[in-house]
Amino acid sequence: MHAVKWLPLEFSKVPPIHLPPKPLQWLMGISTLILMGCSTVRHLLLRSGSLDLGYFDQAAYLISQGEAPIVSFWGYHFMGGHADWIMYFVAILYKLYPTVYWLLGLQAIALSISPWPVWALARQAGLNVAQASTIAGTTLLYPLLFNLNLSDFHPEVLAFPAILTALWAARANRIGWFCSATFLALGCRDALALTIAAMGLWLIVWEKRRACGAIALVTGTAWFLLATKVVIPAFRPHGVESVVRYGYLGQSLNEIVFNIFFKPWLWLEHIVSLETLNYLFVLLIPLAWGLVGLRSWKPLVPLVAAIPQLAMNLLSENDLMRNIIHQYSLPILPFLLLTVIAILAEGKGSIPSRRWIWVWAIVSFLAMAKYGQFTGKYLDGLETWQARREAIAQIPAHQGTVLTTHELIPHLTHRPGIYQITPNQPPQSFAAMDYVLINQHYPAFRKNPALATRWLNQLKADRQLQLQLQFEKDGVFLFVQRSHAKTLTSQAKR
Repeated sequence: MHAVKWLPLEFSKVPPIHLPPKPLQWLMGISTLILMGCSTVRHLLLRSGSLDLGYFDQAAYLISQGEAPIVSFWGYHFMGGHADWIMYFVAILYKLYPTVYWLLGLQAIALSISPWPVWALARQAGLNVAQASTIAGTTLLYPLLFNLNLSDFHPEVLAFPAILTALWAARANRIGWFCSATFLALGCRDALALTIAAMGLWLIVWEKRRACGAIALVTGTAWFLLATKVVIPAFRPHGVESVVRYGYLGQSLNEIVFNIFFKPWLWLEHIVSLETLNYLFVLLIPLAWGLVGLRSWKPLVPLVAAIPQLAMNLLSENDLMRNIIHQYSLPILPFLLLTVIAILAEGKGSIPSRRWIWVWAIVSFLAMAKYGQFTGKYLDGLETWQARREAIAQIPAHQGTVLTTHELIPHLTHRPGIYQITPNQPPQSFAAMDYVLINQHYPAFRKNPALATRWLNQLKADRQLQLQLQFEKDGVFLFVQRSHAKTLTSQAKR
């Protein structure tokens, strides 16, 4: 164990952010390849889904084609979801070549470069190169990053390195860098505006960075109000969709906010629970090696900026918001990392050996990362994989409307009309589709095999639907409108 002496920060003398040491650069590069490889294999195994990979893939494709980015299986313009306008910039890549792998690649890169600003923050706080490199490198082993990479695609992942960079820029008095990073983060999800606003409050009150703090507080608050009150309702008349996760607090955003502040008895019982303790445990345990050195409250102050996202997660009725698998916990992580750095730099505790930090990070990763799904969950249904691939190949690219199941949508989204089969959907609605692709082994049909059988029998027998069975193999059925079936047959002959 090596004690660390606290070094007063002279932020005005901090050099510009520069590349970290070569070993850390190599680690970031390897991480990018691993994360991209894992998400690609998952996608090729037909384990990605309509939400949210298919959702954003169709939006980016339609933008690149100059069409209205209405996500057909959702029914609204994608800006009516979370006002994530960053997708307009992502769509530029689709103009070069439209492929879903842009999304998977951007996500892998965003997660993998996060050690760079973490390293800069650690050096900025007075830690030496070796210590900063260890903290930054082990960030890649935080289980949430690997798990999130396997959870389709979410624009807020792009905000993760941006928020870390904004933290560095604020302390370095780099207002240009700060504004750019903050602007990028705000475009990734409406709720991130609350995190940015809270970060601004922290910068003003505790960091005394009034210029950057004011920028964050004003822009975060303004964008949240604009997004939730104007932008989202303009594209989706029902307004902010996520309020349904807080139904016990009210039926509108205004009512929910009012009840949080003036009717705490509504939510106290919800938060004070074993579920909350379990969530906090899995969130903190990968960084326990740094948190155990806490000796005063001062290093905890950066967590003020994490309060909005943490509160949203804890108050939600949706259990998915309280785990380290989905994207909801990611905005908390930059401030947890900053807290660990502050604890180590304060000098009242001590830094564990670098070897011990790596061991703890590796054990945490092995215990909580979902890499085992490649030998279990993702191989489920492998017996129909070839049949599904062959059926997908028979549907022309960019043409016709398609109705299919959740896991096949991301492979057919480059068209204006792609729809998802729901268990209560009447077969009569299939008549409006050019292609109907049914996987009889889809989980919803496994639970109710009679439903799939009834649909298939009606599709085969009902002449009014004008659908013809084009392909059948291993429980995978492709029905095609008769006019399209003739075209496909003639093309096959040629």
